[in-house]
Amino acid sequence: MTSKSEKLRNHRVKQGRPRKQGVPRHPCGQVNKNYAREETEREVKSIVMEARTRVHQLKHVPANDVGEYGGYTAGRLYLDNKINKEQLNAGNEYAIVALRYCLAVGLPFPTARAQELGRVRGYSGEETQTAQERATRASNDMMRLIGILQGCSEGPQVKQTIHNLFVMDAEAMRLMPERQLEWLRRGLNELIYHDGLRKYGKSATVS
Repeated sequence: MTSKSEKLRNHRVKQGRPRKQGVPRHPCGQVNKNYAREETEREVKSIVMEARTRVHQLKHVPANDVGEYGGYTAGRLYLDNKINKEQLNAGNEYAIVALRYCLAVGLPFPTARAQELGRVRGYSGEETQTAQERATRASNDMMRLIGILQGCSEGPQVKQTIHNLFVMDAEAMRLMPERQLEWLRRGLNELIYHDGLRKYGKSATVS
């Protein structure tokens, strides 16, 4: 014979939403919080990925590439085959140097980036470095890259194009005309070339 308390308990269970099946639970019956958090993260990521694919017209792109490159304008230019992977990496390194420079000299970084450049390790310098040493080193690195870009043919336009794309993350840059694309590729190739000279004593391969 079913007790009164058991009838009440069964009644409450029936009134609630159906019990989720196939999920890990604690002995008390509660859903494992780690699993619930992971499931929520998957749902949020799925929504974000769907919106990113739809808004930026990336239906032809594999999901992994959308996740890695679709969150910022330069990455979308790479997915559009307007710049190659080596050029993208060179521009990303330029943005990281710009971030280190802003942090070292106390300037706010001019834009929020989907890449989360602040997660880059070592951006504040070594633990033994003083603030002045970090600022000096960051300034020297920034000035070196600016000098490379300014030294290109039509240097001011080249520098501004790279700055607007990789630092300011301007969405309109995805629709830049062919002439501006030439400035972009010219500057990125120069950064690759000089990085190759600095690391290996010879140029990296560019196209």
